[in-house]
Amino acid sequence: MLRSVDAGINFPHAAQAAQITRKSRPLGTRKWSTATVYIVTSLTPSQGKPGLIGSLIRGHWGIENGLHWRRDVTWREDGSQVRRGNAPRAMASLRIAITILRLEGETNIAKATRVARNYPHRALKLAGLKIN
Repeated sequence: MLRSVDAGINFPHAAQAAQITRKSRPLGTRKWSTATVYIVTSLTPSQGKPGLIGSLIRGHWGIENGLHWRRDVTWREDGSQVRRGNAPRAMASLRIAITILRLEGETNIAKATRVARNYPHRALKLAGLKIN
């Protein structure tokens, strides 16, 4: 349920807030887990009806399940311990590869990553680099 935000919430321009409780379970299991999240929006109650807010939240999950999932699972970004020197910059450059692969029409990023690993000259060509 969306609620109007009283003055004093510590989010500039906040007009509404909501608590969302989600239940989920991995396929093939019977154990459910519950997660509670909170959203804050600058949309007023007349601008941000519950249906619109719901579609915006689902749109966010479309991004999370697309690019972010690939980064987290395929590239194991969340488990990365890269923190020092030039390594974070190098990792950021590698993440651009996901975008390049998607722009080239790849739908299976894990498979495309293996192909790039096995045929580095083709991967460099996609990046616009010439190898002598």
